[in-house]
Amino acid sequence: MRSRLYRTLFLSLLMLAGGQAMAGQEAAAASTLNEALASINGWLATVLFFDVFPGEGEFPFIVAWLVAGAVFLTVKMGFINFRLLGHSVAILRGRYSRPDDVGEVSPFQALTTALSATVGLGNIAGVAIAIGIGGPGATFWMIIAGLLGMTTKFTEASLAQMYREIRPDGHVMGGAMEYLSRGFAELGWKGFGKALAILFSILTIGASLGGGNAFQVSQSLSAVKQQIPYLAEEPWIYGLVMSFLVGVVIIGGIRRIAHVAEAIVPTMVGIYLAAAGWIVLSNAEKVPEVFALIFSSAFSMEAGFGAFIGIIVQGFRRAAFSSEAGIGSAAIAHSTARTPYPVRQGIVALMEPFIDTVVICTMTALVIIITGVYDANGQHAELIANNQGAALTSMAFGSVISWFPVVLSISVVLFAYSAMISWSYYGERCWTYMFGERWSMIYKIAFVLVVMAGSIGSASAVLDFSDLLLLSMAFPNMFALYALSGQVKRRLNAYLEKLRSGELAREVGRG
Repeated sequence: MRSRLYRTLFLSLLMLAGGQAMAGQEAAAASTLNEALASINGWLATVLFFDVFPGEGEFPFIVAWLVAGAVFLTVKMGFINFRLLGHSVAILRGRYSRPDDVGEVSPFQALTTALSATVGLGNIAGVAIAIGIGGPGATFWMIIAGLLGMTTKFTEASLAQMYREIRPDGHVMGGAMEYLSRGFAELGWKGFGKALAILFSILTIGASLGGGNAFQVSQSLSAVKQQIPYLAEEPWIYGLVMSFLVGVVIIGGIRRIAHVAEAIVPTMVGIYLAAAGWIVLSNAEKVPEVFALIFSSAFSMEAGFGAFIGIIVQGFRRAAFSSEAGIGSAAIAHSTARTPYPVRQGIVALMEPFIDTVVICTMTALVIIITGVYDANGQHAELIANNQGAALTSMAFGSVISWFPVVLSISVVLFAYSAMISWSYYGERCWTYMFGERWSMIYKIAFVLVVMAGSIGSASAVLDFSDLLLLSMAFPNMFALYALSGQVKRRLNAYLEKLRSGELAREVGRG
């Protein structure tokens, strides 16, 4: 207990010193950071985001890799993304839980931890950016990507449970790095699997510092500045406060993170959906017209075939950033769940893309389109050009509910905060996988310091960096999902047979 107090005090002093230094050197630091990010972005784009589509239009390799994998898994698993939603709800209600199940957190806590990383600014800022760039039609492709991503998330969560390691101290080490190394070893590809596991770990550490940290700070700050103009002049103050709040929680590990996520996620989702629902219902007469616009724009050839491909890419790219299906990040959280059947947690994980992308992203898109703030030639053109998605969404809500931007700003901070604490765990597990438990505090300190950097970097540079690293994680992860999908399918068939026979109900005394 005393060591934790010392650590917290140390982090506080470190952040205070960093905040004071940044207060006097913000412009120079921001310029240096943006130049560094631009250089990294260019290199990553060349290596992993080359165009695979012949002719007009660009379709990045990573996006195509995710789409092809999602379609393949959905067909192979027999469209369980639709068939097992009801069973997923029953599991979350605890109908199949037993006190002797092994793991660190409950299935619901694992889901809320994973959701706290995905139900965040991707739903608020990302959707606005996608529509601002790709138009209303991007919404349609986001929904399609979300539905397909449900099966991808099922597969990676199931594999995380199948290949997790329960360590002597009770902590779980699981995720893509484990099923890449151990799963591929079973196939006789030990060296290849280990190399992919290390690559995944490096990318996850980078993504946790980018998309799971700097992007969250940058975008939430853009919304908060609308209500507190002083922070536009002194953004380091916001970074300092967030650094302290994040540092206090992440030192406690997955159990503390899960408890915080369990409390924050349902509340913030409820508030956000209630406001979005009010706006949609208040404009109910426009809803059919909006859906018609979304559908027609999704298949529009008005601006040429290249623009059509661009709409699809924006939809899938934003959905990938929002739900993280196929990325492999959420598998780390789901590996910690208490469950005797790996595919059972996979079935729970089905709910993630449905809640995150199909429900929340669609509601955000409806509000943005109904209010018309997405028009790149309108009064909010500067926000669109600078990728200030959170601020654009705030404008959309504020145009109907004058006082709601204040509430939305609070929600944005909570979304960002919950995403950051979950992503800190993902990065920390990958860091630990590579360097061992004794060095995990180094990563945690680095994560807290990056919060400060995120408050001064430009939104566009941070957004590009976040996208590139996050989507790059799909490269090694999808290799595993393709190669190990047969093992998951066999486990799923056995589980469904027990479910149909009533054996699972009898195990918990309900048969």
